[in-house]
Amino acid sequence: MKAESGVKYSVVVPLYNEEGSAAPLYIGLTEVMRTLEEPYEIIFVDDGSTDRTADILSEIHETDQCVRIVSLRRNFGQTPALKAGFDAAHGEVIISMDGDLQHDPAEIPAFIEKLNDGFDIVSGWRRERKDTWLTRRLPSRIANWMMSRLSGVALHDFGTTFKAYRREIIQNIQLYGELHRFIPALARWSGARITEIPIANPPRQHGKSKYGLSRTFRVFLDLLSTKFLLDYSTRPLHFFGFFGLSAIGAGTSSGLLLLFQKLIAHSAIFASDGVLAFAAIALILAGVQILCLGLVSEIVSRTYYESQKKPIYVTRVAKRPDLHLKFGQEAVASSEEDRFSNAGADREKSTSLVPK
Repeated sequence: MKAESGVKYSVVVPLYNEEGSAAPLYIGLTEVMRTLEEPYEIIFVDDGSTDRTADILSEIHETDQCVRIVSLRRNFGQTPALKAGFDAAHGEVIISMDGDLQHDPAEIPAFIEKLNDGFDIVSGWRRERKDTWLTRRLPSRIANWMMSRLSGVALHDFGTTFKAYRREIIQNIQLYGELHRFIPALARWSGARITEIPIANPPRQHGKSKYGLSRTFRVFLDLLSTKFLLDYSTRPLHFFGFFGLSAIGAGTSSGLLLLFQKLIAHSAIFASDGVLAFAAIALILAGVQILCLGLVSEIVSRTYYESQKKPIYVTRVAKRPDLHLKFGQEAVASSEEDRFSNAGADREKSTSLVPK
């Protein structure tokens, strides 16, 4: 993904079997994007559709050179489709949205206005959802609460695809699984400024929803992996060390309690004492193994980051006065000249001491 001269906005729309929505969505997008009076591109990503979606997109592309088509060989899912669109985008600002007409293109200027206020990511918030309560709204509310708590990003709606990004924020984020929902959480690590705006959520007009209750469980697993990557990818020993030391502490405490009962209190020996002794030894051994796993993970993590030259920080901007830079360069050059001249004088002096 790299910026192309002249393209200001890139709209990325993944589609899967949306033959009834593709043309109306294109018309709505074109009407809105032309009012912005800035160069733009619309990137439709056909995620292996089996209906006429690909044919309709090809017809649209032939009539409008601002439209680009990315066709995937099979249905990879929403996250890979979005990533394919992000990789193909050239704009300074990238806007993602669904292709089922449940996102209104007329709201795009509101996203851009928020970006112009200094934010790096603007996320939509479906405040009044039209979906069924039991299978969609309730699981979504629980998932959004958990994601907000674990990620530290104060958003009400992580699930919506309707978002706007600055290109420099999205270009270095790797997506897989269902991680497109966690882009704000991943971007927060690099210091991205994130906000949200309310958006409409009209009911689906064509086709049927591709979302189901099973996706909630996959999102939960991705949430756990994202939490671990964000907090412990560069320091896994902190994660494993907590559990390892806790196990060792519990085992040691149990062993000391058993010794106290036998040696100090002279209590009677019960059959359960053997179980307690076994549990104490098992906890200590398990704790040592967990600590060793943490040490190995720490070594692997540091080796990976050093070999890949992964940054441990991200700079928003670094300002330096040109005048000071110039004087600094002159001072360095002057010191270099003095050093070389002094070195030359030393060589001449040492040469004169050599017997002829």
